[in-house]
Amino acid sequence: MFYYFVESERNPAKDPVVLWLNGGPGCSSLGAFVYEHGPFNFEASGLINSSDLPKLHLNPNSWSKVSNIIYLDSPVGTGFSFSWNSSDYVTGDLKTASDTHIFLLKWFEMFPEHLNNPFFIAGESYAGIFIPTLASEIMKGLDSGSRPIINLKGYMIGNGVTDKYFDGNAAVPFAHGMGLISDDLYQEIVDVCHGSYLTPSSEKCQSKLNKFKDVIENLNLYNILEQCYDFYYDEEYQCYNCIGDEELDTANMKSPEALASSDKTRERLPVRRSTFTDHKLGSTLSQVISNTSVLCHDDMAPYLWLNNKAVRKAIHAAEERETGRWDTCTDRITYHRDVGSVIDYHKRLISIGLRVLIYSGDHDMVVPYTGSEAWTRSLGYKIIDEWRPWISNAQVAGFTQGYDKNLTFLTIKGAGHMVPEDKPREALEFYSRWLAGERI
Repeated sequence: MFYYFVESERNPAKDPVVLWLNGGPGCSSLGAFVYEHGPFNFEASGLINSSDLPKLHLNPNSWSKVSNIIYLDSPVGTGFSFSWNSSDYVTGDLKTASDTHIFLLKWFEMFPEHLNNPFFIAGESYAGIFIPTLASEIMKGLDSGSRPIINLKGYMIGNGVTDKYFDGNAAVPFAHGMGLISDDLYQEIVDVCHGSYLTPSSEKCQSKLNKFKDVIENLNLYNILEQCYDFYYDEEYQCYNCIGDEELDTANMKSPEALASSDKTRERLPVRRSTFTDHKLGSTLSQVISNTSVLCHDDMAPYLWLNNKAVRKAIHAAEERETGRWDTCTDRITYHRDVGSVIDYHKRLISIGLRVLIYSGDHDMVVPYTGSEAWTRSLGYKIIDEWRPWISNAQVAGFTQGYDKNLTFLTIKGAGHMVPEDKPREALEFYSRWLAGERI
């Protein structure tokens, strides 16, 4: 498995070690490395219609300011992680947890100087499944005498997939609360769907959800405030991006080369806006949550950089003939979602003393903060820190609520699915405070 280790800029011998996992499943953690909280970012200039390597600059809000970070491409088949055995590309939630646990045991064997550092797991999106299952695997390993002993202290999850009921049924009320759909349409949906939006119970409910889909389908669902990269109105076909139009080669449109050369592009966003997995709206709300296609992103910069032979050699990635070309998210793995809801995982892990932070960008519609807040509250722990604003740079940065047993829920005002990308300074602030055990 491929990883990139970044030492803390402060005190690597004592600062926490944090494992970062991206979602997907199948999205490279190097995406977070270059766009969210790694030690450098790409410069915006000179990328469009250019084959030159992107220029780099230091990231003043890197999470390595206060911690050591392992960026891991997981599961096998993601990013630069590969196997000579094709059967390893057939995987799932439980196997991914087991494989990542094995990786960590080997990593700490290689770097025993970090065994005493506090260890945390962090990630976003589908890492909401990866993280509690991995934490559970680590704790089971400790109980059974696995060595070396991993000093796991807690975990944090951003806009994390957790439970189909809470995640999937949050989108409609979220859209209404954000002013994306009318009061009339919202009431029509409520009247016929009765709160069950993920799995429509009647044709009337499905019809209203189709209407809902039509209203929101040209939004950037990963941050409803942001525009879509490569968003245009096609005069010939008279549609926006012609989603689902068979006459257009939408598969080719997703490649960075096609995006760079497309004469239909009307507006380019600075280097990148909103990368997760590719995303298209499906015929039901469940497909909105689970499908894997989006036209709202531009990943040309990391694509050019990480597929450069000199760069790959410098970061000790395997050759292209072994890994294939690097892409933000892969389609070469066959993934089985064999865990389902992870709410019970959270209950067990919190009960044994792990610290947990559930944070959420409040403008993400893929995993809305309302669903995350609801399932967090459903755990039933006593509220010990009432809902209040938290402050960054003398401004309200979001809201937080603290529970008994070291559980914290936090929102980040104006952020979408990838919080550290949208609000880097605020993200470093809450990250630093939480790792240190301070009040956010």
